[in-house]
Amino acid sequence: MPTGWEELQPSAAEPPIRIGSSLSITGKQYSLQGGYCREGYLLCQKHVNAQGGVLGRQIEFVIYDDGSDEKMAARNYEKLIAEDNVDAVLGPYGSAITEAVADVADKHRMLMIAPTAGTTSIWEKGRRYLIMMLSPVENQPEGLLDLAARNGLRRVAVIKLDGLVANAAARGAAELVKKKGLELVFAETYPNGTTDFSDILKRVKAATPDVLMAASVRLEDLVAITRQMRQVDLNVKMLSSVPYGLLPDYYKQLGKEAEFVYSGSFWDTGLPYPGNREFVTAYEKEFDRTPVVQSAASYAGCRLLVEMVQLTGSLDSDKLREALLGFRTKTVVGDFAVDDRGFQIAHKAITIQWQDAKQVVVWPDEVVSGKPRLPTPPWTQR
Repeated sequence: MPTGWEELQPSAAEPPIRIGSSLSITGKQYSLQGGYCREGYLLCQKHVNAQGGVLGRQIEFVIYDDGSDEKMAARNYEKLIAEDNVDAVLGPYGSAITEAVADVADKHRMLMIAPTAGTTSIWEKGRRYLIMMLSPVENQPEGLLDLAARNGLRRVAVIKLDGLVANAAARGAAELVKKKGLELVFAETYPNGTTDFSDILKRVKAATPDVLMAASVRLEDLVAITRQMRQVDLNVKMLSSVPYGLLPDYYKQLGKEAEFVYSGSFWDTGLPYPGNREFVTAYEKEFDRTPVVQSAASYAGCRLLVEMVQLTGSLDSDKLREALLGFRTKTVVGDFAVDDRGFQIAHKAITIQWQDAKQVVVWPDEVVSGKPRLPTPPWTQR
């Protein structure tokens, strides 16, 4: 059964515009992130309808649970488009599931804004109707490595889960290491299901890096790696957990062990983008928790779709796509513009660091909220 907005919406002469999505409401892999996406979509629905809807109609989300399963997500979009005849669709959570469902939307010639997919390879397959909102994942390590270079740190290590997002982040890190004149002294992939990282961390320790980037789409991996670094007394000047070091749950699980840790991100509650402050306030009131990047990106993707429908006066995917390709704007997550592939060319990644149980934006310079605490002190001095 779909899980949609439970509140009754005002009746309207016209039927609502139905927007379909599959999200990871359950499933160990992505349910935390999928829940944040759902809240972003539903807050957008509430705000759009409170402002009179679009084209004189309310909007109504039809959201199916894919259980964090790529094949289920593809079946859900097939059902939404071919059987439920929704008027529009918005993307699922994350790059892996977006990759799995993108061909369904393309087959049906239906535009899909993908709010939380940032892996470049998805946009290198000739798909016509997929629109990217966030900066490429490959750019996530840039702030970490730029700060390292500025502070005379040279030796970089990367460990990663074998998967679409982590591989992209590691590929980006390798390119940026070369570009910034740094040295990649260790790079290793570990298999899915790993829980004991002590051996790989001991090998990292032997390579004596200044900087370590751990990349995984499994929050439990990043938590375990951080915790086990202490157990093997692996000390680095900078540690980055990508991409989920930015989630509040990372700090909740690790406590003070998360202090000083960096993560690449695409958004922050304090960034001065139009409507961002109002979005954060409304979200906290609605859901009694602070939004994270998945919440903000999903909200922004929904608002962008509604804006395009209003601008074109149409729900026709070809008209919406044509309008989006020439469109530049700022959303609550920042700059938006895409090239002819639908690939994002304007949005910028940021870097956060955990300081005193709070996320502080430490890069790039134009949006920082504090200075990086560098270097990270050894475990014995913390």
